[in-house]
Amino acid sequence: MYEIVKKKSINSQVELMEVHAPFTARKCEPGQFIILRVNDEGERIPLTIVDYDREAGTVTIIYQIVGYSTECLSQLNEGDYIHDFVGPLGQPTVLKKHKRVLGIGGGVGAAPLYPQLKKLHEMGVSVDVIIGGRSDEYIILEDEFKAICDNIYFATNDGTRGTKGFVTDVLNTLIEEGNCYDEVIAIGPLIMMKAVVAVTKPLNIPTGVSLNPIMIDGTGMCGGCRVTVGGETKFACVDGPDFDGFLVDFDECMRRQGYFKEQELHACRLDEKVDALEK
Repeated sequence: MYEIVKKKSINSQVELMEVHAPFTARKCEPGQFIILRVNDEGERIPLTIVDYDREAGTVTIIYQIVGYSTECLSQLNEGDYIHDFVGPLGQPTVLKKHKRVLGIGGGVGAAPLYPQLKKLHEMGVSVDVIIGGRSDEYIILEDEFKAICDNIYFATNDGTRGTKGFVTDVLNTLIEEGNCYDEVIAIGPLIMMKAVVAVTKPLNIPTGVSLNPIMIDGTGMCGGCRVTVGGETKFACVDGPDFDGFLVDFDECMRRQGYFKEQELHACRLDEKVDALEK
């Protein structure tokens, strides 16, 4: 059992938890993730490690409440316990000591981006970041990024923060202004990462992305997280979750991502009916 030592609401749909998990805290590196279960009957939920404190033995995760399992997770509070908290899983991000790197985080994708940029900053790399969201409410970790980045830019769909539009609008502007980057790291919705690669690939700017497909066991045995990268089948849980964005088949990833949406909605509706009957 793993104690929740801190819980904070970031916005109406996104929450942060700091969990006491000493083994994971000692071993984890940027880019890796954990799989948790709220209780012994719960679904396995893969979540990227946002931060860690090796001395305190804690791991920080951020999650978006999007379905039945994350709704159950959100019901837990400080002092409660998570049944399973397995990790670190996946491959650590390969971070190179470039001169200048641009990070691009869309929505809750800014969370897994943060530890990578933080590590680059500690390596002495000059780091800029673009953070995107539907509105100002959905911009997350702003203060944390400001502490490690030379420049921070915003893009929101409704224009309530920064550029009105998409992160790629800001990316194009930065390139047109003559900014040069040795690498781009983009993490967010699949459609966003695909759009970023459409900009960077013709310019031959190396671009890393992080994939979060359906995962069950986290060891590659179930095959649920398979993705096509460079024409080959890879398993995001053991070969990733980070891949060369130029090689990822984003269209296939997007098709597979929607396979179980109806079942998830069905589970949520059943839970609502049970709650109504109990009342």
